[in-house]
Amino acid sequence: MKYHVIVIGAGSAGSVMASRLSENPNRSVLLLEAGPDYATFAHLPDDLKLGNNVWLSAYGPHNWGYEAKVTPQQTNLTIPRGKVTGGSSAVNGQVLYRGIPEDYDSWAKWGNDEWRFLNVLPYFRKMETDMDFGGDDFHGSEGPVPVRRYPREEWLPHANAFHQACVNAGFREEPDMNHPEATGVSPRARNTLDGVRISMALAYLDPARHRMNLTIRGGVTVRRILFEGKRAVSVEVESGGEVFTVEGDQIVLSSGAIGSPHVLMLSGVGPANHLQSVGIEVVHDLPGVGQNLRDHPLATVLFLAAGERPDVQAPAIQVGLRYTVEDSYLQNDMQISPTLLTSEHRPVNVEIADERNYLGISASLQLALAAGELRLTSSDPHVQPFLDYQLISDPFDLERMRKAVRLCVKLGEDPSFKDIILERVSPTDADLASDESLDNWLMHNVGTSHHVSCTCKMGPASEAMAVVNQHGQVHGMDNLWIADASIMPDCIRANTNATTIMIGERVAEFLQRHLSGG
Repeated sequence: MKYHVIVIGAGSAGSVMASRLSENPNRSVLLLEAGPDYATFAHLPDDLKLGNNVWLSAYGPHNWGYEAKVTPQQTNLTIPRGKVTGGSSAVNGQVLYRGIPEDYDSWAKWGNDEWRFLNVLPYFRKMETDMDFGGDDFHGSEGPVPVRRYPREEWLPHANAFHQACVNAGFREEPDMNHPEATGVSPRARNTLDGVRISMALAYLDPARHRMNLTIRGGVTVRRILFEGKRAVSVEVESGGEVFTVEGDQIVLSSGAIGSPHVLMLSGVGPANHLQSVGIEVVHDLPGVGQNLRDHPLATVLFLAAGERPDVQAPAIQVGLRYTVEDSYLQNDMQISPTLLTSEHRPVNVEIADERNYLGISASLQLALAAGELRLTSSDPHVQPFLDYQLISDPFDLERMRKAVRLCVKLGEDPSFKDIILERVSPTDADLASDESLDNWLMHNVGTSHHVSCTCKMGPASEAMAVVNQHGQVHGMDNLWIADASIMPDCIRANTNATTIMIGERVAEFLQRHLSGG
């Protein structure tokens, strides 16, 4: 059977694409997902359903299990990515922050005028039902994704203490971090209802499953896209031990910032010399594929806490601080968050005693200057690519992280934590003794915020490293699109899921116009 559209990857953007494109009953849509598809909520496993235990979700059975080099001292850090319908939105911490207006306006200045803040704002509103601020100029009230913030009476003691410590340090109280002028300490906007993670499979796919023109297939590994000349015509897939092809008029890669460049290069689209070095025939030389890898570097100050460990499903993510690092020229370039050990940001390289209670205060650099890359290690689609993040390799990134870690230490020493924190475990006083010793600690302890992006950057054809145009069409190719976090030109100053959903909404509309001859 030939489909009008094949969407590869059922993550945050892919779920949106399949849902929106299949709204036209005359258009056949095939959605392919390498992981399993749970077609009913009743069959959804607890690691996906229960959103507060992020550790068990992110490092559980529905995970690609990527490993990455993040610094020269850390060469095999685990990078969790969701392998299931819903993608990483099915295993994440459910923080639904938007970038600040300057993020999207910068994209526009770089030749992507469709993506200025005022152009993308309607799509942020379209995707959400904000249960606290819905219906005003900045928030939606009729979208598929529910958004709420924990009211103060539901905050756990560590959240209250952190909020007060931030106020004592001079940061302003902010009720809504999704307001375009927001900065300061705020309750976190999350897509969680009664402890249930509302993934994009639940929000977008489940309401569309009844459509006869939408086919969802889990357990299908995409090996490569096939071309006639420069025109994408079909997808070679593997399922149940068999390899076969499916045809499509339009093919959309929504496999994420790791999966999409990986599939592109396996298909012969990417840096020619690199493809030839692993024995792949070049279909189209596109140097930017796999380059410009971005994320949010993250480091956690770890404390021993009083009392017993909180319940495994305690709502760990309730408040956070967004601010501008001292002397930084980049507004709102840091997030600091109190972290229970149930978070996916639990320091994996620190030995902790299971019977003890620990608390972290983490610093996440929101607009790093350093960029890494993704490269093939084999032409075999089952062999993972090599991920080299090159975190804090830029001196300005290292300087900002150093300042933020010192602020985390200061916040932990605030009197608001006197009945909660017993002692600091890491970094030690010796680690904090000088900038050089703290830099060394950072190189051994920095991780990622799991916001990988930008590996198929959007930009005009005149931009040497651009992979797609501003509508999501792959440069130099016909009938081939990308819609996911990989097309961001630079990372945003926020958790990436909300922007990835917005990208799905926007590219779906661009593709619909294309199919309609617009």
